[in-house]
Amino acid sequence: MRTSRTLLASASTLLILIALPCAAAEAADSAATPLPASDYTVRHVCAAPAPGYAGCLALELVPKTAAARTHTHPLGITRSQPIVAAKASEGAFGLRPEDLHSIYQLPTTVAPTQTIALVDAYNDLTAEADLNLYSKEFGLPELAACTAGQTSECFEQVNQNGEAGNLPFPASNKARTEEEAICETGIGEAQEKACKEVEEAKGWAEEISLDIEASHATCEDCKIVLVEAESASFLALEEAEATAVRLGATEISNSWGGPEQGETPAADNASAFNQPGIVVTAAAGDDGYLDWDAKESSERGFADYPASSPHVVAVGGTRLQGPLGPGGTWAGETVWNGDGAGGGGCSVELTAQPWQQSTSDWESVGCGQHRAVADVSADADPYTGIAMYDSTAECEYEEGGKRLVGPWCTIGGTSLASPLVASVFALAGGANGIEYPAQSLYENEIEDPPSLHDVVSGSNGECKNPFDTELGTSGCTVSEEAKQCSGKAICVAGPGYDGPTGVGTPNGIAAFKPVSEEAKRKNEEKRHAEKQLREEKQREEERQREEKKKEEEAAAKNLGGGSTTVTSTIGAGSVSPANGSFTGTTTRSTAAGTPPIRLSALALTPSALLALNRARPRVFSVGFAFTLSAAARVRVALAKLVMTHGHKRWQVLPYAITLAGAKGRDRARLSAHGTLTPGRYRLTLTPAHGTARTIVFQVA
Repeated sequence: MRTSRTLLASASTLLILIALPCAAAEAADSAATPLPASDYTVRHVCAAPAPGYAGCLALELVPKTAAARTHTHPLGITRSQPIVAAKASEGAFGLRPEDLHSIYQLPTTVAPTQTIALVDAYNDLTAEADLNLYSKEFGLPELAACTAGQTSECFEQVNQNGEAGNLPFPASNKARTEEEAICETGIGEAQEKACKEVEEAKGWAEEISLDIEASHATCEDCKIVLVEAESASFLALEEAEATAVRLGATEISNSWGGPEQGETPAADNASAFNQPGIVVTAAAGDDGYLDWDAKESSERGFADYPASSPHVVAVGGTRLQGPLGPGGTWAGETVWNGDGAGGGGCSVELTAQPWQQSTSDWESVGCGQHRAVADVSADADPYTGIAMYDSTAECEYEEGGKRLVGPWCTIGGTSLASPLVASVFALAGGANGIEYPAQSLYENEIEDPPSLHDVVSGSNGECKNPFDTELGTSGCTVSEEAKQCSGKAICVAGPGYDGPTGVGTPNGIAAFKPVSEEAKRKNEEKRHAEKQLREEKQREEERQREEKKKEEEAAAKNLGGGSTTVTSTIGAGSVSPANGSFTGTTTRSTAAGTPPIRLSALALTPSALLALNRARPRVFSVGFAFTLSAAARVRVALAKLVMTHGHKRWQVLPYAITLAGAKGRDRARLSAHGTLTPGRYRLTLTPAHGTARTIVFQVA
């Protein structure tokens, strides 16, 4: 087992440290010797939650040695210019707003103005003042308190009922001081309650500072509404969520969660997280796949909720790599699995949305029809965290040989990733009319792959070995970590969709906008042109094979020999109409010596699934994707289940087509202009020299 969450290692391979001058007399481009990662540790800002309560998901980087506390060797990503003083604006405490923008290629403004709501617990007495000091440090516009009629570029702080004048504990410095006195001198239950409330409120205040500063750093001219629940109970937080909607939020970020255990589809559908037309992001967690690294055993074995709700955008965690490219641009990311790990996993009860089930590699994820976490991801590792200001924080530093505490901290966790992604959606204009905006991410992964950074390395699976103190990484290989999920993509990163990082991380804002009809048209034209070229090539190859076959047959006749035929038979499969996945096979014959063509991963496209839910969709709405082991001609047939003389049978419809399929993942659609009446349909794809695959689906 891991001997300690604080057993860390050399930072030389865990990440790249910021270059610093070794001494005043040296040249400005001299680099300080990086400190080992063992000079730091990580602590959870909030305590482990009790059943029925959520825990915030912020992690604070804590220096352990005098050298680390001086912040002359700050952690972060190497930049083109060295730091000359331990100042937040120079990156001494972590990533700056300008770094987030250069790494993820983000604009600084958006029109029209968006309203980002941050749902948290308890009250942060200094939230507005801290935000404006943070803004001054980094040259961001200050957000004044919202006044009546003011709708943009302002900051609003309300309780879970939307009231600005009746904030939760601590409502004032006096209330906090009184509770602290009871904690110090009281007895019995009163003392225990006071200590718990003081501790929880302090942790959530730091979480609040992270949320509002990360949001403002990413979307400088967005309005920010902080909605504070009276406690960290799910009941109170959901009330705050509903209030955020009433106040006109276009994006809502939730940097907290708890085990999904006991959640039902009916309860989730009726929850405050089901907000069509609003971007709702939720942190995936900081304790790895199915929270294997959680402190309390009761927290393990489940994905975090509300991230596991199919109605939200679940945000996983990554570790940035360096050195950064020219101008501080992205240089790579991997799954975060170190002192803390990005959360994720399959939901126990909740079903994945059609667009998630339609990813090209969904079969390899391992969730069946269940929801998979995450959808998208962003930086979360505290070692590549951001600089955060909280005037009540007690983050350690050293000055003149004295050990002190101060307001500047280095913070990470999926609590950073969630508001960051919510703010990227804000920069993209919000939901843009899409009911559940995660759909835009999945469609852009298909239609515009460069709009996302595909994270292809790492795992958030369990590691039972101690950290490698020399390399500064997990003590396990990816294959060892992958054992927890049997090597499925739900806990292992790879090309395309995977559980730890979803469809990837932002590369600009294009992936956060709906795919335009123009883009779809151009991509369809491009695919059509590519298919024509493939068909032409395939016809030429077939002609050459026929000529060769005739030559061989002629030679065989001269020798008195002949050719044979081998029949490959595969048993029929079962029907699974709910998710439009492979349901059956038929028998095909293959010529001797010719490998059979394998067609797999047959699924309806996200746009088809949506179209088929409407009354009388057009035949050409039936779009589908599939994978071929080799280029081949594919016969596509559609049949409808009808009742004849009291018996059900499949009636073949006159919409069959033959297409030239490419090796690997391909997609196509039926071409007829007729309409489909309500009922049950069967789509069958049969590759030449291969086995047919079938899916069954329902119209309307």
